[in-house]
Order: sequence, then structure tokens, then C-alpha cells
Amino acid sequence: MGPGNDTQISEFFLLGLSNEPELQPLIFGLFFSIYLITVFGNLLIILAVSSASHLHTPMYFFLSILSFVDICITSTIIPKMLVNIQTQTKVITYTGCISQICFSTLFAGWDNFLLAVMAYDRFVAICHPLHYPVVMSPQLCGLLVLVSWVISVLNSLLQSLMVLRLSFCTHSEIPHFFCELNQMIQLACSDTFLNDTVIYFSTVLLAGGPLAGILYSYSKIISSIHRIPSAQGKYKAFSTCASHLSVVSLFYCTVLGVYLSSAATQSSYSSAKASVMYTVVTPMLNPFIYSLRNKDIKEALMRSFRIAGIKGTIVLLVKKCP
Repeated sequence: MGPGNDTQISEFFLLGLSNEPELQPLIFGLFFSIYLITVFGNLLIILAVSSASHLHTPMYFFLSILSFVDICITSTIIPKMLVNIQTQTKVITYTGCISQICFSTLFAGWDNFLLAVMAYDRFVAICHPLHYPVVMSPQLCGLLVLVSWVISVLNSLLQSLMVLRLSFCTHSEIPHFFCELNQMIQLACSDTFLNDTVIYFSTVLLAGGPLAGILYSYSKIISSIHRIPSAQGKYKAFSTCASHLSVVSLFYCTVLGVYLSSAATQSSYSSAKASVMYTVVTPMLNPFIYSLRNKDIKEALMRSFRIAGIKGTIVLLVKKCP
């Protein structure tokens, strides 16, 4: 079908995770709770890092940026889903759909690069500890975050522009809870060969590259840890990267699970349910992974709460004074 015979539609219908009306209140409550936990949990991480001077290190700087990205990616997806459930509508405009594709691709890509940058930080800290303060300078840390953001933005713009060139006909139902890039391309009634090619190469370069960097970093880290003579030294070295390794495993295992389940079942609904893991659940769990076993984060949060309590008490006393 040629582009001249297509009618460009102005809206799409997000079918969500289930068509059963009795499940909608449960889904709304679950995702609303997850969203609140994600936002407040990651905000607490940012608060702890920014308020405690001893946490102004490269590792915690990257962690605060990762928390910010996790807030952004869930805010791109969940609010629209909650509004649709509450208003009992499934409509999303064409512009809104393109915006979701743009921002979800941006923040997912940035998340991926940040995990690789954090792996490099741990590699330098464990394998070259004497050179760590010089290598991981504030200038380099800022540059790594900036470069990862620029690459993610360029990829996001490219993917969004590639979708804009497509034509969509009468079928406008998206069997997903947000406008996912692959689902949009499958709906197109124009030729998608160029889109598929761009996605393939960007996935290999922008996802495979950071993953290869993470695997290389941890191979060197494990080798360095094995050379540490004392068991206590090995434990201390491993504990500095245990949280990051947990987040990396969770992120890549869930992403891999999405594509494997999609390929195995050939069901769009199965893919949508699997996508919940890396778009919704992983950003919610990251604050718990980094804070529950991190003494510095917990102490910084307790100190912030104590200071806030003292300030609140002072304000109340001042108001009571005549």
C-alpha cells in the first residue's frame, strides 16, 4: 500500500494489561502504589546523596542520576495509564504516543548507559584504587553523564523521526499499556524495513556496547578480587559493587525475559506483561537494593530526617511564641 492511499489517524487505543473490567481497580491500585513507591524511594536516594557531604563521590553521583532517570521513565508511562483506567478510556493521541516513544526510549537508553558508567567506576575503584581519585575526577564524571545523555537523546530523536515517517491505517489498537516502539511499528501499513534496520543496529550498538563494557569491567573486577589475599579484603571489595551488580542483573534479565517471552509466545499481551518488569518494577526496586544494604545511605537519610524534625519543631515553637 502506498503512502498516498493511507489515512493518517489522530489517536490510538492502549488496550492495557487486561480487558476485564473487574480487574481495572486492582491494576489501578497496584500501579498507583508502585508509582508512589518509585518516586518517593528514588527521591530519598537523591536527597541522601545531595545532603550528605561524604556521599559526594562518583559512585553516589551516578546513583543519584540513575534515581532521577528511574523517576522520569516511570513518569513517562504510568500516569497516562492511570488516567485511562480512572476515566475508563483507552485513547491516546498520536502526538502523545510519539512523545511516549521519544521519552521512554530516551530514559531507557540513558539508564542503560548509566549502568555501564557505574560499572566502569567500580572497575577503576577496585582494579586501580590508587589512581581512582585522579581518573574519576568531577570533570570526567560530568562528561560521562553528559555523553550518555547526548547519545540517548540522539537515538531517541532518530527512533521518533523514523516512526513519524510511517503511515497508519484503520487498525489503531496497541496491545500494550504504553506506546512501545516495536508495537507502533507493527501497526504501520507502510514499509517498515528501514525502521527495523535502524532498531536492529541501534540495539546492537547502544545496548550491546554498554553490556559488553559491563561484562568486561566485572571480569576484571572478579580477577582483581581473586588476587586479594584476605577473605575480609575480598568481602569488602565485592560489597562495594554488590548493589550495582544486583541492579544490572535485574535490568538485563528482565529485558532479556521480555524479548524471549515475546519470541516464544508470539503474544503482544505476554510481551506487555513482561515489559512491566523493566519499565515499572525495576525502577521501584532500585532504591531498596541500594539502600537496604548500604550503611552510608541509611545514615544520610536518618540524619536528614532528624534535621527536618528539628527544623519543624523550631518552626512550631516560633509560631507559639507571642
